[in-house]
Amino acid sequence: MKILFIGDIVGSPGRNMVQEYLPKLKEKYRPNLTIVNGENAASGKGITEKIYKQFLEWGAQVVTMGNHTWDKREIYDFIDDAKNMIRPANFPENNPGKGIIYVNINGIEVAVMNLQGRTFLPPSDDPFTKADQLIEEAKKRTNIIFIDFHGEATSEKQALGWYVDGRASAVVGTHTHTQTADERILPGGTAYISDVGMTGPYDGILGVEKEAVIQRFLTSMPVRFEITKKGRSQLNGFFVTIDDKSGKATKVERILINDDHPFIY
Repeated sequence: MKILFIGDIVGSPGRNMVQEYLPKLKEKYRPNLTIVNGENAASGKGITEKIYKQFLEWGAQVVTMGNHTWDKREIYDFIDDAKNMIRPANFPENNPGKGIIYVNINGIEVAVMNLQGRTFLPPSDDPFTKADQLIEEAKKRTNIIFIDFHGEATSEKQALGWYVDGRASAVVGTHTHTQTADERILPGGTAYISDVGMTGPYDGILGVEKEAVIQRFLTSMPVRFEITKKGRSQLNGFFVTIDDKSGKATKVERILINDDHPFIY
């Protein structure tokens, strides 16, 4: 089982990169399943139904979310009908949407789940306990379990990776918009990376206009953060190969596309 994951897609620059490069990535890696994180896809905060459907049209089969899930009010109207979208499973039980999805790939099921960290992020239920619950549930159907862990603290993400090592096929971190160079396969067979990084502006700061961010640091005064639409763009992703029967990862690769790291077939 080959899975391609694209990190936090930020605004129109990120969407444009997905539209341009996803076909090329599919041609190169031949993934069986493509997952994208779309929580920043609409102007940097949230997602719309139109954008969600565009991702599916462009070749994604699952869209994961994070702490900006509810930033666009219209999501309340369509998330329960969005069969290919998941939001963090450790959100309160009364929240709309779901936190796990099963995708059938030529008769083989893949469980994809979304969790959110609690360190430096809004309150949520315990992601470790929720991971236990969902993994136990998923194991009744499949050994291939992919987790998007949306978190701020590297230590919390590493802790979850080690906690589920040997029980999940992959744990990929999202949220910080900065790709880490710690991709590996843990001893139990779980693929891991602390953060896949973002897909969007390359000449901003975490996707935001750099002048506003610098002004905030210089003055400590409130400023309005806007997605920068000028300059270059980037795509950050992660590719993992998983044994169909055991659910253990056998190969991992970071994907980084920008002017300093051009895409190579």
